[in-house]
Amino acid sequence: MILPDTTLWLALLHQLPAKPPYLRVKIWRRLQAIGAVPLKNAVHVLPRSPESEAAFRDLLEEITASGGEAIMIEARLLVGQSDSDVRLLFDTARDADYDEIAQAARRLLETGPASGPDITKLQRRLEEVGRLDFFGAHGRQEAEAALAELDRQRYQHPDVSRSEPSDVSEPLNLLGRTWVTRSGVHVDRIACAWLVRRFIDPDARFKFVDSRHYDPVDGEFRFDMVDAEFTHEGDRCSFETLLLRASLTDDPALVAIGEIIHELDIGDGKFARPETAGVGAMLSGVCASTDDDLQRIAMASDTLNQFHAFFSNRKSDR
Repeated sequence: MILPDTTLWLALLHQLPAKPPYLRVKIWRRLQAIGAVPLKNAVHVLPRSPESEAAFRDLLEEITASGGEAIMIEARLLVGQSDSDVRLLFDTARDADYDEIAQAARRLLETGPASGPDITKLQRRLEEVGRLDFFGAHGRQEAEAALAELDRQRYQHPDVSRSEPSDVSEPLNLLGRTWVTRSGVHVDRIACAWLVRRFIDPDARFKFVDSRHYDPVDGEFRFDMVDAEFTHEGDRCSFETLLLRASLTDDPALVAIGEIIHELDIGDGKFARPETAGVGAMLSGVCASTDDDLQRIAMASDTLNQFHAFFSNRKSDR
């Protein structure tokens, strides 16, 4: 359930009695189940919506019926924490849930083929987490990719090796497009935007949306989001997919940068490039400096240009 960008929140403040001792665990689990995140120990927030208000009202009644105290307020953040900070708390919580699903899927892949009930259980868990994913956490793509691979393995003939993502696609006209992605750009989205502006279309326009799902209009390409034209495919991050589809893999410097972005975005240890930590620190610094997506891309582009020059001047990229 993706909600629009908001500056208003609902906060539940509560105090629980000392007994029964299990009540704290019970209420904590209920808060987890509705997707609330803590600002303080006894202050939990949800983005304002009718569904959030109903969930908090039910919990408030449960707390008071158990002898505790609770109030629900509508809040606007002024100082101390920004709306982006709180949205990051929600995304971090959901990313942890998605990673748990992806890890479970990978374990089944290693022991596979997985049974239908095992896959159905993970798919239901993905749907449950998706209902609490208010701002479109990035980890959903990895979880969906792992579940898709489970499905492919399940229905694959035992004598046929597992299929890989296709490296062949119809030529695309990449010029004169508006490139759409989720707001709050970070590693993969920043690198993709740099690649587009530097090597594909210097006049490319960007649009940032506050939704994981977006239906493009004519002249738009989506990247690094659900159902995008350029996003995670198999074990590739979006940058690697874009690199392949734009026929740029003959540039060893770009391939090297793609391996770094892969490590930062997916973290599967596939490449283990020594430059990864430095690029990660740079991108984290950029994102800490500004919430403006275009500024993030512009600031990171200078450093990515330098890394491209560095790899281009080396006899070997490794």
